[in-house]
Amino acid sequence: MEKSLISVIIPTYKSPDLLDLCLRSCIEGQTQENQIIVVVDGFYELNKEVLEKYAKSIDILNLEQNVGLCRGTNLGVYNAKHDLILIVNDDNVFPAGWDKHLLESYQSNSVISPNQIEPRPSMFSQFMIRDLGTDPKTFDLEYFWAVEGDELFGPIEVDTGSTLPIFMSKTDYLRVGGWDENYEQGMVADWDFFLKCQLSGFNMLRTYRCHFYHFASVSVNGEKRRQAEIQGHEYAKYKWGSYIQHNPMNNLKFLS
Repeated sequence: MEKSLISVIIPTYKSPDLLDLCLRSCIEGQTQENQIIVVVDGFYELNKEVLEKYAKSIDILNLEQNVGLCRGTNLGVYNAKHDLILIVNDDNVFPAGWDKHLLESYQSNSVISPNQIEPRPSMFSQFMIRDLGTDPKTFDLEYFWAVEGDELFGPIEVDTGSTLPIFMSKTDYLRVGGWDENYEQGMVADWDFFLKCQLSGFNMLRTYRCHFYHFASVSVNGEKRRQAEIQGHEYAKYKWGSYIQHNPMNNLKFLS
């Protein structure tokens, strides 16, 4: 049986240190030669050294100017060669064997979220909280792989998805319209996307076969993030007629 390949979409902006670790873990952690698309959302020169370092293993989509996370992600998906896509932010670290574990978890008509390990308490009760580092320059990738491998909860898929990273079919992604590019700062666009997937009848699953490490937006200023969230929620209300709400028990989204 022919192996299924995955197209990985990694949008990046102004965090070359995060991108370096993200790409190293993605490339060294895969068990087959997947397509890895790095969407450079402006600031190419800032990321040039890292991009050249991994040039033989990645496809570079240079947008030349900043178009925003949502449009950048959509353009990355459009360039995917394979129907199975994985959308990952550059502040994530891939576990060892990530592609093998995700393929084992894949189900059609589903959006699958691999679980995450974060250094600080999270709004998502499913995340494992363990401080393995907050600085990508000193992060011990081999130690993370050893710890992550030892602490897997097991091959369980449950209806508590609706968080990034996102593993699904490109066809399904396009069927719901992808990210809404009108969320200018990108905030709340993920809630909007998950809501659309739910309304389309997709299963919103979480897999514990592997865990991605997440630096939890170490590069985002707290006040700037708060203002972006406010703007995002106001646009969602304008679009849907009410705010998008979050169920903390199963992470599903609903309209108030």
